[in-house]
Amino acid sequence: MLSQKFDVIVIGAGLVGLSTAYHLKVSNPRSKILILEKESTVAQHQSGNNSGVIHSGIYYKPGSLKAQNCISGYASLIDFAEENDISYDICGKIIVATETKELQALQNIFERGQQNGLIGIKKITGDESREIEPHCVALAAIQVPQTGIIDYPKVAVKLLEIFKDRHGGEAKFDEQVLNIKESGSDIIVETEKDSYLTSKVISCAGLFSDRVASLTEKDNDLKIIPFRGEYYKLRPEKEYLVKHLIYPVPNPEFPFLGVHFTRMIHGGIEAGPNAVLAFKREGYKFSDFNLKDLGESLSWPGFWKIVAKYGQTGIGEIYRSLSKTAFTNALQKLIPEIQSNDLVEGGAGVRAQACDRKGNLIDDFNILQNKNIIHVRNAPSPAATSSLSIGKLISEQILN
Repeated sequence: MLSQKFDVIVIGAGLVGLSTAYHLKVSNPRSKILILEKESTVAQHQSGNNSGVIHSGIYYKPGSLKAQNCISGYASLIDFAEENDISYDICGKIIVATETKELQALQNIFERGQQNGLIGIKKITGDESREIEPHCVALAAIQVPQTGIIDYPKVAVKLLEIFKDRHGGEAKFDEQVLNIKESGSDIIVETEKDSYLTSKVISCAGLFSDRVASLTEKDNDLKIIPFRGEYYKLRPEKEYLVKHLIYPVPNPEFPFLGVHFTRMIHGGIEAGPNAVLAFKREGYKFSDFNLKDLGESLSWPGFWKIVAKYGQTGIGEIYRSLSKTAFTNALQKLIPEIQSNDLVEGGAGVRAQACDRKGNLIDDFNILQNKNIIHVRNAPSPAATSSLSIGKLISEQILN
């Protein structure tokens, strides 16, 4: 038996899904909007297991969805935090080149930042970088004043609260979506517990975005390959080594930023993450394993092209996962004083990285619309920073 009919059903209660539902309600208060989430509460995966960084937008290709939404999302996120008493700190960061071969890539990042409209970023010498981070060794660096840190889980909780309590939206938890099918001009969304009738569907399913997309798009050409990022924390007596955020120059061919140091909004310093193939989509430990999840990764044609392209890099990431000494060595490129016994085990997150059949790791956000159904098929970092902007964009797309 079908429950009441909704104008839009949003699948997923991470930051992007919550923001989308929030914007739908704000733009049309009388609309009936339902959020469906398979977990018992909000932000249980990517939105709640990240480094808490507010990204400036310096890395992203000018004109890309990442660049556009990171810049506008940054401003919206700060405004939202101010209005709702959410802790944040625009502490700034430096991106450092530690080898001569990284200097050109550093220059390219600086130029992208300028093209993306960042104000106040500047190239600095190694000596100048040590005035900001006395224990960091660099040949040259970029100072990025816009970068900050924030309590993303609290942002998610507040979005849900406003959506429900202030605007009358509905949310149902512990309901995994099993099927989406059209019925005339309507759409039926079936979960483990119930079936819901709606006019429009938006899926923001994160680590399961490809599976949900495939419920309506039989020729879905993207597969989620899950990469786990593992963190250490500095012992409290060693936190003096890091004043702000310290990032390396990333490998321009690999869509991960490399191990770095991050201050956390509630105190402490995180070091990491690496990027290791996860054997389970929601596998936060090396030993976590799911046969279906791993089987889908290994059977995807693009996966083996990734192995051919990035195999050596991947082996290094796995080695760092298994060897604290190797992880420490990577961190010592930035702060040579760091020793293995300065690090204690931290948390982990799993990144939903979309990959096509040709082995391309999709760098930009990917939003697929087919009539009254929208699937967010790729929304990795900086999706948290960008979430309020992405949600507004998607809500406008589905309504128009």
